[in-house]
Amino acid sequence: MMLVDILEKKIDDSVYIIAEIGQNHQGCLELAKTMILKAKEAGCHCVKFQKSDLPAKFTRSALAREYVSENAWGKTYGEHKEYLEFSRDQYQELQAYSRQLNVDFTASAMDELSLDFLADLKVPFIKIGSGDANNFPLLKKAAGLGVPLVISTGMQTIQTVEKIVKIMAEAGKIDYALMHCVSAYPTPPKDCNLRLISMLKNRFPNVVIGYSGHELGVAITQAAVLLGARIVERHFTLDKNQKGSDHRCSLETHEFKSLIAAIQRFKLTKLPFDPDAIISMLGGDQELAEALQYNGEKKVLACELPCRNKLGKSIVAARTLHKGLKLQLTDLAIKVSEPNGLPAEAYFDIVGKELTDTVYEDEPIAGNMVKL
Repeated sequence: MMLVDILEKKIDDSVYIIAEIGQNHQGCLELAKTMILKAKEAGCHCVKFQKSDLPAKFTRSALAREYVSENAWGKTYGEHKEYLEFSRDQYQELQAYSRQLNVDFTASAMDELSLDFLADLKVPFIKIGSGDANNFPLLKKAAGLGVPLVISTGMQTIQTVEKIVKIMAEAGKIDYALMHCVSAYPTPPKDCNLRLISMLKNRFPNVVIGYSGHELGVAITQAAVLLGARIVERHFTLDKNQKGSDHRCSLETHEFKSLIAAIQRFKLTKLPFDPDAIISMLGGDQELAEALQYNGEKKVLACELPCRNKLGKSIVAARTLHKGLKLQLTDLAIKVSEPNGLPAEAYFDIVGKELTDTVYEDEPIAGNMVKL
């Protein structure tokens, strides 16, 4: 498998292309199959979906909140997400169809139960999305499964990325990649900060670095490859005008074909190129120049805050926890919460700390509820 060869650095002149179907299938199995076929015809190596166990990923209040949006598939956020979620049987049918077409099939694991689901499905690798890049318990579990991992780093600081690398090292995990990513849909060129690809390659020389892009068009993703990204992921749609929040920043079939054709023309053994050379090679405009500007150390960007506030993970009570309790690992869970609580990366920091308030099951634990 090409991805494994890239992760093991057996090859350095190829780019692995992932078509992120995500939930752009509109909850329709036949549309999902059509998208798999079109992604294969475009030249993609892999099709990727998103797998969630809703009660494991979201608190009850997050699922119950009213969802008023032109993109909604239900009256509540839970109904909306349930409409877009495929069953085990449907996943197995999509996997079998992908196998017939000789295209890799996988999904993002959005919670621990979905991680187990995908491992049991024997996918070739598991994606950990940006929303779980600071979910250290999930990462520790994933690192021990014996399955290659691709980990996006949107909405995270460089300190969190360093923690990810430490978790992988402690587990003896070497078959994984880090994806430079900005979680804004679409991402403005000035926020793409593609030079972070070079920074990540220099700081973590033994780790394969890729790019998961949400910008419009393909030129910026081409530039990411010329900077040395060896895995590329872009959202895929058959029609950008369809209902759904991800379609606008997705690539249609002809755009994916254009992107892949360009990558195949690159002399990848000569990489990386410097930004000025990339702009010259791609006939770059102002937007490409903005994307190639170095905007400083990796941090959470203002453009990412809407996504982080909506889908970032918080620490919540796994059961009713009474005031005065000294917190243990089994007392805590990490979920998308409404409202937000302490961020997921604080999980191990608050173990052993005393609760100053009673917190009920599935409710978020805020910073003022813990005696630090």
